[in-house]
Amino acid sequence: MGALDARTAIVTGGSTLIGHGVVQALADAGAHVVVADLDAAGAAPVTGGSVTFRRTDVTDDDQVAALVRETAAQHGGIDVVVNLASVYLDDGPATSRADWLTALDVNVVSMVAVVQAALPWLRASRHASVINFGSVSSKVAQPGRWTYPASKAAVVQLTRSMALDLAADGIRVNSVSPGWTWSKIMDQLSGGDRAKTDAVAAPFHLTGRVADPAEIGAVAAFLASDAASVVTGADWAVDGGYSALGPEQALPAIPQLMA
Repeated sequence: MGALDARTAIVTGGSTLIGHGVVQALADAGAHVVVADLDAAGAAPVTGGSVTFRRTDVTDDDQVAALVRETAAQHGGIDVVVNLASVYLDDGPATSRADWLTALDVNVVSMVAVVQAALPWLRASRHASVINFGSVSSKVAQPGRWTYPASKAAVVQLTRSMALDLAADGIRVNSVSPGWTWSKIMDQLSGGDRAKTDAVAAPFHLTGRVADPAEIGAVAAFLASDAASVVTGADWAVDGGYSALGPEQALPAIPQLMA
């Protein structure tokens, strides 16, 4: 028996590499998973069997309503919502108003819209769990980044508010904040060189490397399961120790003063 047998999960943004890790972990635990994304080709590696794809623009309320309605009709309900859909429109201080509004719409408001639409079915579930994706970017200042960190900080606070207001309905709400994780953009920027990527990440991750999507998925699957029945309103730092390090990182600063 899988921890999520007979449960149904919607994963927005499931066509990304991190999305693949989450979708696969939920499916391996026994869940029926609906990938809600605009990228059908990106979802192909994880679709099949208990995983289906539905093209969905999470900023379109009609499409979100249809996603939720048809998922519930096909599978008899909805137990888990994973809000992973995100855009990176960030030019730091030069970011336009239009890009700010788009980023907040996708990264924050869409999470609210999906949960609002799914509420009747989540309330009816005995195992309801919402998992919102934040980022280590929500916790620290990063050069040239304004929009993305601000949106992810909003996600973490939104998660607390959701958890408080939905607790009476038996719905648990948590956020997951990954550190550097092997993704399409890292693959592109490094020319597919994972060793180089790990070397760049090593000084600010206690694990000395970037995470694998499957490692992020494992935490999401735990939060969706009854093993996390007492866990709600929390932000999970799935970041290889990134958020544990201060500006001095792992380098002893005092000996430098004495040298």
